[in-house]
Amino acid sequence: MKIAYTVEEVRKQVKAWRQEGLTVGLVPTMGYLHEGHASLMKKAVEQNDRVVTSVFVNPTQFGPTEDLEDYPRDFDQDCKLCDSLGVSLVFHPEPSEMYAPDFCTWVNMDVLSKTLCGKSRPIHFRGVCTVVSKLFNIVTPDRAYFGQKDAQQLAIIRRMVRDLNMDIEIVGCPIVREEDGLAKSSRNTYLNAEERKAALILSQSIFLGQKMAEEGETDAAKIKNAMVEKIQTEPLAKIDYVEVVDGLSMQPIEKIEGATLVAIAVYIGKTRLIDNFILQ
Repeated sequence: MKIAYTVEEVRKQVKAWRQEGLTVGLVPTMGYLHEGHASLMKKAVEQNDRVVTSVFVNPTQFGPTEDLEDYPRDFDQDCKLCDSLGVSLVFHPEPSEMYAPDFCTWVNMDVLSKTLCGKSRPIHFRGVCTVVSKLFNIVTPDRAYFGQKDAQQLAIIRRMVRDLNMDIEIVGCPIVREEDGLAKSSRNTYLNAEERKAALILSQSIFLGQKMAEEGETDAAKIKNAMVEKIQTEPLAKIDYVEVVDGLSMQPIEKIEGATLVAIAVYIGKTRLIDNFILQ
């Protein structure tokens, strides 16, 4: 496995692979890799001849009061995991490699980015779309892999690829959970023992809503209210949002018909966690 720190190194390697007629998969990450990331890399290795994993904590998707400096990092461990899974190249640039001092070009998206996480993190998806577009341009992958845990991000990336005619297949992979149900997240490391136990209220409310929907409930308000009531039983939990939205447009709906996303964001202490389930 190789490690590249510059755009030029990545392009040189990908060009060599292309000359051999090889397919390339990309797994964009911010590092501190866990089993959720591993599931993406495993799928990428299965479906492509070569796989690039980017490890880059992207500063442009963090707001001024968010956890950029404190975001967990362990590059050595990340590389060990990537190597063990058959990743061919890890791209680990400095922010200065990705953003020139006078950088002023952004990829914005209307509609899909205004709800859910975009409502409370107004610059977040501009940063996500911009850095993912840059990674797509640098790596030129055949396929790119994203987790369902960040369901709004997945929907936004798919729309961006469609709207901008990018020749890339976007592959969504299921949420990976701890044995007790908590969705895997790099931010879980922020939780102390009491908060870690309290965080189970997220998956418990998700499973409750999912059960209601599977049993035939189509009234979005009833599902949402039941989930809110469940979360409110946990004293350490503070709701950012609980929403039932159209799976493509990310806009709120009143009745479940077709593809639907039920998504939540909850603060456990100071740590903001997200979870969701999708109905087809």
